[in-house]
Amino acid sequence: MRTVRRLFYADIASAVAFVGLAFLALFFFIDFVDELGGIGQRGYTALHAAAYALLLAPGHFYELMPLAVLIGTIYALARLAQSSQYTILRTGGLGPGRALWLLTSLALVFGLITFVFGDYLAPVSERVASQLKAAFSGSLKLERSGAWIKEHASTPAGERSYSINVGSAERGTVLRNVRIFEFDADGRLLERTSAAEARVGKDGTWALADVAVTRWVESGAESTVKEEKLATLDWKSTLGPDVVAAAVLPVTTMSTLDLWRYIGHLADNEQAAQLQKIQFWKRALYPFACLVMVGLALPFAYLNARSGGVSLKVFIGIMLGVSFVLLNNVFRHLGLLGNWTPWIVAAAPGALYLLLSLAAFSWLVRYR
Repeated sequence: MRTVRRLFYADIASAVAFVGLAFLALFFFIDFVDELGGIGQRGYTALHAAAYALLLAPGHFYELMPLAVLIGTIYALARLAQSSQYTILRTGGLGPGRALWLLTSLALVFGLITFVFGDYLAPVSERVASQLKAAFSGSLKLERSGAWIKEHASTPAGERSYSINVGSAERGTVLRNVRIFEFDADGRLLERTSAAEARVGKDGTWALADVAVTRWVESGAESTVKEEKLATLDWKSTLGPDVVAAAVLPVTTMSTLDLWRYIGHLADNEQAAQLQKIQFWKRALYPFACLVMVGLALPFAYLNARSGGVSLKVFIGIMLGVSFVLLNNVFRHLGLLGNWTPWIVAAAPGALYLLLSLAAFSWLVRYR
């Protein structure tokens, strides 16, 4: 059994590594070509473009790992079936259950690698890539209306709520064109603070620069407006660097734990968090997609050479992998539009493909 395990693991692991490296090389080339248009602007060189494309590689590896597992496993099993080695192994006692267990244990290792890349390497590298791009473009790309952050606080004057709009960001904690709107418990606007720049401290203090403060003061039946210009202003807040970075940086730069904390912040401030919840469950369940992929690949070992060559089986595997990625994206958008339960949105494509693979595997074992 040890020899069979070594044969399986060596063939499949080498095939998955080859497919993964091929995909990474392809996406590195695509990213590098996309960055060529910015070379020469604000000191942006080809070396910077190559570094930016290289920093995106861990994120691509995380996204493509299940697809690489599927194609690599199909290739390895199809070669064993074509050379009749798998038939000999079946004759020697390798039953369907044992073969499924061998692939499942290997898939768990692939899933662990996927988790490490997705939760530790990819968020850090993509955050550095965003900062590198911002250093030459002048700011991070945000939505047209900027990024919005909300906060509730208790003050001696009563309950207050704050809506903060960030126009752009150089990094996760260096913000530009900041507007802070302060409301009372009844939703009346009390104060608006505009700042050209804000730096978020570790203790939650925002150091504002080039500040304009507008206050609405009610005196009896009348309301007066007071304006004040300040060079600097320290604004006390509970919004630390992690929350601010989560709001202005792409959602792909957050780990599973960061997403969980940010979802809690959004819930506390009564903000929509459907996108973040779907992303959280997708990130939490995505490593298990490797189990689904080996389940899809195993039936190919029970097809003989007359069912098509290795290249045809690999092509079918590519189509299956692409359809899985497309279905994942479709469910994500449908979940956002229909406000579906986030964990169902994240788990449904994998569960569907796993059922299909087990059904195909059972049919082939019984009738082929």
